[in-house]
Amino acid sequence: MFDLIAHHLLSLILFAPALGAVLLFLLPGREKLLRGFALGASLIPLALSIGLWIGYNSSAAGMQFEERLAWYPAIGSEYHLAVDGLSIPLVFLAALITPLALLVAFNVKERIRIFLALFLLLETGMLGVFLSMDLLLFFVFWELGLVPMYFIIHLWGGEKRDYAALKFLLFTMGASLGLLLAIQVIRLAAGSFDLRALFSAWPALTSGTFFGMPMSTVKALTFWGMVIAFAVKLPVWPFHTWLPDAHTEAPTAGSMILAGVLLKLGGYGFLRLVLPLYPVETKQFAPVLALLGVAAIVFGALASWSQNDFKRLVAYSSVNHMGFVVLGVAAGAWLGPGSAAGNLALRGAALQLFTHGLSAAGMFLLVGALYDRTHTRNLEDFGGLFPRAPIYGGILIFTAMGSLGLPGLAGFVSELMVILGAWSAFPLLTGISMFGLFLTGAYILKVIGKVLHGPLNERWKDTKIEISVRERLAMVPLIGLMLAIGVWPYWILSMIGAGLR
Repeated sequence: MFDLIAHHLLSLILFAPALGAVLLFLLPGREKLLRGFALGASLIPLALSIGLWIGYNSSAAGMQFEERLAWYPAIGSEYHLAVDGLSIPLVFLAALITPLALLVAFNVKERIRIFLALFLLLETGMLGVFLSMDLLLFFVFWELGLVPMYFIIHLWGGEKRDYAALKFLLFTMGASLGLLLAIQVIRLAAGSFDLRALFSAWPALTSGTFFGMPMSTVKALTFWGMVIAFAVKLPVWPFHTWLPDAHTEAPTAGSMILAGVLLKLGGYGFLRLVLPLYPVETKQFAPVLALLGVAAIVFGALASWSQNDFKRLVAYSSVNHMGFVVLGVAAGAWLGPGSAAGNLALRGAALQLFTHGLSAAGMFLLVGALYDRTHTRNLEDFGGLFPRAPIYGGILIFTAMGSLGLPGLAGFVSELMVILGAWSAFPLLTGISMFGLFLTGAYILKVIGKVLHGPLNERWKDTKIEISVRERLAMVPLIGLMLAIGVWPYWILSMIGAGLR
């Protein structure tokens, strides 16, 4: 039994949620039973991902826990799964945020069985992206994650859910066409979908033609096909406009998983595919990527600061924080793999994916908790809530400081690493990004001031604002991990470093 689990650990992690989604339709329609079963099904990948983390040998190079099986031999595609130090933290993040989101999804009252099944299928799609070592399989899971999220927004979202869901689908699926075309060209030119083979074979193709075009042109086109697909998902300015609408209209659980994990697929694509497959092109266009990253940092912070809708403010903050990922990738590509500063920036970018997932999921949980009690997200409607809800206020301040990047918390470590590394590559742009950090402090303090301090709005004098035990339990692992990384980051940086060396 243990040998079976050890040899197929990644498949068990990947398909446990999908199996749970299927089994949901065989259960009686009692709400507590359905919710409890879905939560239990989502805890299986979490437990297995912890075992995966413990069992990973960070001193050994290369991919581990590898699984291979003939899947589509006619076109040379395999069911090929494997993990390294880059993917394991993100597998764990997806496995953690999913049950936490389900734990607080009690504001969803209609079509509960379908909602829970879609959520579990979404988890399988996200996990598949992090586990796949075959380009076609990567794309299958990449697309699989889009459909459940569309329906989660469309069926259980806010007043403008139809518009937000359609915009999400058009942006993400439209960008995915470029990714699909790039994958097809790579297969035809290099003769393989296998990433391990492509990491050496595709960069080596520097001469010859492909359908009459020089390989340099082909590579530039496929490079931008991938970059735009990942930039939309991350999202990077100016490809970000779908995000605030999707976040604002999605239910709380949907916003948690969207910000906490789904956006990270774009950053993972940059680190897993773009950098190793396109070392020359990434360095060539690194200044452009750095400029887009800094624009996301500054404009995302400005947009957040200008919002009075609490949820929309937090949504724009994701654009701000994900800009550091792009800046780190650009700096690492520009300085090269042998550069200490470049490696520092890349590790910071990879860590930023994890740390932002924690703080963003926590912030959306807190926004949703307040909305459930007050039925408003307008910051001008709040004020003076700290005495009424001291536990909520304390958790909000802690999580907001984690998002701000307060020293001693996780966000500080990742963003500092990116800034220190990127300074050697793009000092002017990095200096401008510091203005974005200043604005981040401005909008975080705006939230804390308008929600918790000042005179109490009389509308809430008889309203129970304090968060429930269930919501507190959901925040505990997020707070614990933010503090653990901020105080002692080595335990996760050693894992990430093993995947990026």
